[in-house]
Amino acid sequence: MQILSSLDDVADRYDAVLCDVWGVLHNGRAVYAPACAALARFRARGGAVILLTNVPKPNDPIPGQLDRLGAPRAAWDAIVTSGDAIRIELAKRTPGPMHKIGPAHDGDLWAGLGLGFASLDAAAFIGISGLNHDDRETPEDYHPLLDAARARDLELICANPDIVVRVGDRLVWCAGAIARDYTARGGRVIMAGKPHAPIYELAYAKLAEIRNQPVDRARILCIGDGIGTDVRGANEQGLDILFIASGMHGEALLTDGALDPDKARTALDAERARAQFVMADLR
Repeated sequence: MQILSSLDDVADRYDAVLCDVWGVLHNGRAVYAPACAALARFRARGGAVILLTNVPKPNDPIPGQLDRLGAPRAAWDAIVTSGDAIRIELAKRTPGPMHKIGPAHDGDLWAGLGLGFASLDAAAFIGISGLNHDDRETPEDYHPLLDAARARDLELICANPDIVVRVGDRLVWCAGAIARDYTARGGRVIMAGKPHAPIYELAYAKLAEIRNQPVDRARILCIGDGIGTDVRGANEQGLDILFIASGMHGEALLTDGALDPDKARTALDAERARAQFVMADLR
């Protein structure tokens, strides 16, 4: 694992970057300007940047959200989301009906698919984009529902594999935590976002469209802060990964505000993951 001082240190080895968003480019409230500048610089040198995010929405509204946070369009070429990938799975199950879990603002995820909605006892499967009220609920609040779903052997279609995400200075539970607990009960779970293959297949297709030809996987660099999602996904795809040690980890992998390589290695080893490169934050 090589410690980098700048993305420029390895930029000439790669034609494309698949970069995580939340925790790398912003924290949900503020953009990380050095990270955006690093990606813009990579693109200015001829590289392509796909923002690869586990957000449980189709990609359409994401550019506007990034604009409002102040992320420059020069930092990316295209966006591929877990929502894009999971809509393919949802469409296979039309008309359902589906028991929906998730906040109203994730409505774009289900729109236009012809899915019907139902109570749990009448549903053919469960679809989850997040907790209904992530400001006050925890995964434990869903255990009775999961027990009832398991008794009926319902499939759980999870739009966001992330367990938690950092919003400002706090951690917020994501749909992946519910999927984790359902899996622990022996439930059947379908996910398409990182670290699962479908989101990467969409990204490869988008890269080929941008570059007018397929991109050699040896020339693709992933960037992300999630060990179980970004790093593991890159490992399973045979892609190089730059691990961002802050992001969702906050200060846990730093010492006196600087990257602590031993802590980073220990965190990766704990999840049997590996990274070719590491930085405290992208710049």
